[in-house]
Amino acid sequence: MRKIYTVVLLSCLLALSGCEKYLEIKPVGSVIPTTAQEYRALLARAYKRVPMQRGTVGFRSDEMQVVANNWDQQRYADWERWNDVAPAPTTNQLDWGGFYNVIFVANHVIENQKQITEGTPAEIDQLAAEAYLLRAYMHFMLVNLHGQPYTKPGALTTKSVPLKLDNDLEGLLSRNTVEEVYASIQSDVNNARALMNKESWEVQFSYRFTKDAVEAFQARISLYKADWQSAYDAAQSVLGHKSALEDLNAASPVLPNNFQSVENITALERMESSDNNAALAPANFLSMYEQGDRRLALCFSAPNADGASKSLKVGASEFSSTFRVGELYLTAAEAAAHLNKLPEARARLLQLMQKRYTPEAYAAKEAAVNALTQEALIAEILNERARELAFEGHRWFDLRRTTRPRIEKVLKGETFVLEQDDDRYTILIPKEAIAANPELAK
Repeated sequence: MRKIYTVVLLSCLLALSGCEKYLEIKPVGSVIPTTAQEYRALLARAYKRVPMQRGTVGFRSDEMQVVANNWDQQRYADWERWNDVAPAPTTNQLDWGGFYNVIFVANHVIENQKQITEGTPAEIDQLAAEAYLLRAYMHFMLVNLHGQPYTKPGALTTKSVPLKLDNDLEGLLSRNTVEEVYASIQSDVNNARALMNKESWEVQFSYRFTKDAVEAFQARISLYKADWQSAYDAAQSVLGHKSALEDLNAASPVLPNNFQSVENITALERMESSDNNAALAPANFLSMYEQGDRRLALCFSAPNADGASKSLKVGASEFSSTFRVGELYLTAAEAAAHLNKLPEARARLLQLMQKRYTPEAYAAKEAAVNALTQEALIAEILNERARELAFEGHRWFDLRRTTRPRIEKVLKGETFVLEQDDDRYTILIPKEAIAANPELAK
């Protein structure tokens, strides 16, 4: 068994062979890492292998449409048409194996944390904490891609994706319920919280998790569960000491999802270049931006003849953002509004808006927001979330966790409809994965 395990780990290492240029770690004569330095290199490669799928599924929302050229149409048209049953052979596929590959490495770090040598206790705890959070985040992405939304009535007992919490290579994985996966995610977050000791990293290591990342992730988990008090508390805990926002009225503003932005918490994910090249923001989505909203000109190109625009906040590695401060303002605002803490909700929303709108437009916004009822305020917060987090991989997941609304698209003269609460708000497990493991069909 040890020999098989070693071979599989070596295969994972080869799959994760692309390593950051600033790492010069080259273990000699060793397949299984032993030192803290070697485990750090292994974990760095796992971070690099995290699948960048948030952009791909954005085509399913109202936020993105596929450009007209045949190459991109062949790869993405079925995504924006919600054609999951019989997609074209050329359609881009989600990286199911990639998620479990990263989980495999995280499990190895967790299982062997007590055997790590040549590291201080704090360094070893930090490695384990990051592994727990990485495993939790991979399961979180999987369950929100391929499991029913947590907030959908009856969803908790439905089968979703397999949990992989060890590296036992014998037997086939079976699917766990949505409730079981979320319980495991929360357990991993709790373990990460107990071990995490890094407040921040040097900018070149900003993809690594920190203490703030734990709470930012907790806020998102709780938001997706509609656990409003937990979401509010977690968001507020970060904003209590990290609340700076980029001012888009500045002479040379930095876009908030830039990894060097003051808003950055974790810069792990970005939109893949292939997704970016294929994507336009359609005219009906751009119409959500009002006059005086600085994001329209800063984040999107001039519209084409159809009124669609390219996003300017993606397409380069500098635009990497998994958790950032702007999201936490919106989470705190949404949670507070649901808790009927309307002054707190308005305050967080307006603090963000003041940095995104011209002074004149903000004055009008301030008056309007202060007059909104609870229901209208929640709607405005969700609209502001769509504008603020556009092309950062949130829109599809926000639609899933809230009302799962009816979406209609007219593409090349043909109408396609995703009905209210449609089953296609949950993406099918890839056929290739089921072929390799028939248990996934059950």
